[in-house]
Amino acid sequence: MPLSTWRRTARSPGIPSHRTARAGRTARSGRAEGTREAILTVAERMFAEHGVFAVSNRQISEAAGQGNNAAVGYHFGTKTDLLRAIVRKHAAHIEELRREMPAETGDSLDVRDWVARLVRPSTDHLAELGSPTWFARFATQMMTDPVLREVMTEETFGPPVQQTLDGLNRCIPDLPLPVRIERGEMARHLLMHMLAERERALTENTHTTRSTWPEYADGLIDAITGIRRAPVTPRP
Repeated sequence: MPLSTWRRTARSPGIPSHRTARAGRTARSGRAEGTREAILTVAERMFAEHGVFAVSNRQISEAAGQGNNAAVGYHFGTKTDLLRAIVRKHAAHIEELRREMPAETGDSLDVRDWVARLVRPSTDHLAELGSPTWFARFATQMMTDPVLREVMTEETFGPPVQQTLDGLNRCIPDLPLPVRIERGEMARHLLMHMLAERERALTENTHTTRSTWPEYADGLIDAITGIRRAPVTPRP
């Protein structure tokens, strides 16, 4: 049999070629990625609207249109793994926005400059997502649970955040360490809860104090800067 005839015979309909096999793998990979994204989006929304502990993996699978109720476990593993994946989805872009902020901040001794580096990446991220969004409400819930807070911190507290906090602390060297820690906690709670409140208002089409996320960031920066600069009551 001629070699060319043998090759045509070898590629019979019942035996897929390498190209067909690759195409099949690519299609399956694309479907799997689409399923993962659908689950992430639905889970984030349901967690934000109903609470992290009130929503089961089964409910998420059903809401994402998956016939297999074990789809969440198949694609992500445990519920904690799913929560971590949601955080990572947003944290990467927020950190990218923080890195893109003007480099001259590195030499600044103005508290407001460093506070802006903490606030604006989050507000800019939410603005880019459009409306409705769910991440601010989801993140606030994560930070109020002791175990989930550790997950959130691991995924979001990278070198850019630490560099920003170091720069902020250089601006207030005379502030006692316990006060500095206390005000850092105050600022974090203010930032996260106020982002969640505006996100909720936008979703529900209710009144918001400022018309855009950048304007809202201005107000948060003003308030947090005031907290950081406030005088310390002397103790007897």
